[in-house]
Amino acid sequence: MSANRTPAVGQPTTGTLTSWGSIRLVAGREIMTRLRSRSFVWLTVVLVAVVVAGGFVLNLATGSGPSAERVGVTPAAEELSDSISATGDALGAPLEVVPVADDAAGEEQVRDGDLDALVTGSGTDLTVVVDTELSATLTPVFATVAQQAALSDAVTELGGDPGQVAGEIAGAEPTVRTIGEPTEFDPTRYVTGLVTGVLLFMSIMISGQLIAQGVVEEKTSRVVELLLATVRPWHLMAGKVLGIGLVGLGQVALVVVAGVGTALGLGLVDTSTIDLGAAAAWALVWFVVGFVSYALLMAGLGALVSRQEDVGAVTTPVTFLMVVPYVIGISVAPWAPDNPLVVWLSYIPMFSPLLMPVRIALGSAETWEALLALGLSLVVIPLLVWLAATIYSNAVLRTGARVKLKDALRTS
Repeated sequence: MSANRTPAVGQPTTGTLTSWGSIRLVAGREIMTRLRSRSFVWLTVVLVAVVVAGGFVLNLATGSGPSAERVGVTPAAEELSDSISATGDALGAPLEVVPVADDAAGEEQVRDGDLDALVTGSGTDLTVVVDTELSATLTPVFATVAQQAALSDAVTELGGDPGQVAGEIAGAEPTVRTIGEPTEFDPTRYVTGLVTGVLLFMSIMISGQLIAQGVVEEKTSRVVELLLATVRPWHLMAGKVLGIGLVGLGQVALVVVAGVGTALGLGLVDTSTIDLGAAAAWALVWFVVGFVSYALLMAGLGALVSRQEDVGAVTTPVTFLMVVPYVIGISVAPWAPDNPLVVWLSYIPMFSPLLMPVRIALGSAETWEALLALGLSLVVIPLLVWLAATIYSNAVLRTGARVKLKDALRTS
């Protein structure tokens, strides 16, 4: 009987595996289990597909502005080509000015729909030929061109230089004095920050739940008793966290790469105003920190129960810790990234992994702020390791009724 007795919890086993060897063995087992899981594979495919499809939808939404209207210009009105183009640009009306051979050829193209309008004549004798009516886009353009031509004629009759007057008019502008901070909404940064927050929350939540459920599954099936005959409890817990963490990191990396590739390929971002590479790198760093922090607690608390139905009850405090920064990160931060509540909470460990990467993606966090928050989070991790290992070691072999947290925290 004594030869087959399970070693005391937290005591060295009779196996020959080193600490790292034990952790690596458990981690490898978890990695292969997850990679062979159809649900994990399909979830990864769905996440990548959603991110890529979202990029195309955003591209259609932001790039579906009015197409350039084609304006034909006869030889008699050729001198107005530059004026028409410049006026269209100034009024935000994209135009494509093309020369035509003569009035007849131009009118034929208007009838066929190849031209939206045809300009004939010059100066104050400006005539615009259209099929049915002049569009709302072209109306202010040609009105402005006609007014400029009339002004030039008037200046000439008075003995002035139209070119000089036009230059003075173009250069005239009021002095603008600002008294507040500019608030410019950048939809690209908004979407980037929102996607970052949602992706990290989902990934950390799903991976953490997998760890808690895996702990309970091994405990219920009594597999944990066999495993603890070879490895120490904290080795088993650390191996599970490491294995599932690596798989989760790979999943997040695939989604991030897909998102960045789609954004750059479709030209959705202005690389001069947002550094997608840095935002993606920080997202991966914060996933690792956030996953380790929450996964350790999930593993420890999961060991308190012996039924899958009870997992949600014991992990509710950890879930609440995740939901609070997540809600702030997707509801407040994208609109007001410099809000004091967002800024200060982004420095607090357990909150940082879900708030600081959103601020980074929104461009509101300096590098020193990100490093400070990262340092504070890393300082707390050893405490979380001790706490989770203590709970796990004292509760994982206790079956039946739910183990009280205060009993699991007692050290012999």
